[in-house]
Formats: sequence, C-alpha cells, structure tokens
Amino acid sequence: MPSALAAENLILSDEEAVSRVLDGDTAMFEVIMRRYNQRLYRVARSILRNDAEAEDVMQDAYVRAYRHLDQFEGKAKFATWLTRIAVHEALARKRRSARFEEPDAAAEQKGDPMDQFASSLPSPEQQASNAELRSLLETTIEELPESYRTVLMLRDVEQMSISEAAEALQISEENVKVRLHRARAMIRKNLYARAGVEGTATFQFNAVRCDRVVKNVFERIQSEQ
Repeated sequence: MPSALAAENLILSDEEAVSRVLDGDTAMFEVIMRRYNQRLYRVARSILRNDAEAEDVMQDAYVRAYRHLDQFEGKAKFATWLTRIAVHEALARKRRSARFEEPDAAAEQKGDPMDQFASSLPSPEQQASNAELRSLLETTIEELPESYRTVLMLRDVEQMSISEAAEALQISEENVKVRLHRARAMIRKNLYARAGVEGTATFQFNAVRCDRVVKNVFERIQSEQ
C-alpha cells in the first residue's frame, strides 16, 4: 500500500506542494524532488556527461530552489523554473571544471554532423537485446554536441514543449526547433528505428539514487536551519 507521501505525490499540483513547503511543511519538498529527479538528472547529465557530477548538480539545484522558493512567481511552470536552475548549475560546474568539449564546437562549425556516427552503427549480424540497443542509443546521444544533446533530452526524452524548453535553456523557440531538428537528423534514422526502444527509457534514474539525492538534500537543508 503506498505511503501517505506517495499518495500526495500523485494528487498535489506543483504549486500546491510549493505552497505547503512555504507554509512550513518542509517534508513536502520530498514530493517535489521525487517528481523531478529523473528530469533534473537527465538534463544535468546531458551537459556534464558524468553520473556523479549530475547527482551533485541535482543536489545543488534543489538546495538553491529551496532557498529561493519564495521567489517562484508562477509566471512559468514550476517544472520549467526548476529545470532552468538545474541547467544553470550544470553549466556553471562545467565552466568551473574547464572541461570544454572541443568536438562539440567543431561539430557546430564545420563538416557533416552525420560523419561522426558512421562507425557507431551495429552491423546486421550484431543484433542485440533491447538493453544493449538502449545502451547504444544512450552512447549516441552522448556523442551529440551539447547544445543539441540538451534540447533533445528536454524535448524527446522529457517531453517538454518547445516553449518550456526554450525558457529552461533561455534560448529562442526557433533555436530549440533548429537544434532539435539537427539532433534528430543525427540519430533518429540510424538508431531510434533500429533500437526498438523508446527514448524515454534512456538515462534512467533508479530508486536507490533517488533516495540518496533526497537524503543528501534534506541533510543540507536541515544544516542551514
């Protein structure tokens, strides 16, 4: 039988959960975290391409969101506001680490982007299970230039609208459309059709990691009170 918190996770809107937290029900912030752990992990990982750093960014983003929860004005969806914080945290970490992805810049400036995937496709005799194909899909998504990879993650994997993705990334809707088109051209024809798995099955954030992020965020929040 689901817990009371799990039940509330299903029925409370984001705005109601935020209101409850602002009224002093700190535990309700867990509802928000468990609702968006998957999305924040995917968007952070699409920028950093590292599991551990993505988890760290998630925690930083949640703590920052909690500290500034009273500044959420409802002009955009709460999910978009939270995603934008995670994007900013991931980009800031990437700048601090100075691990710039030179192939990304080169791919945007010259050459046929499809060339970089020529050797990654499995031959007909190398058919594998769905799990193996999903792994191949994840690898291919990781090889996308960052600007394309992040847009693809928000639109095709997280199913955000064009306007939501544009607001989260702070770019124009036209840029979202262009980047998404190019990202799909790089991978969909060669991999999505052959993989036989949905994009939403990629980069899963499992329950153990979910629990770890929730626990760590609450410890940080409580240490500041």
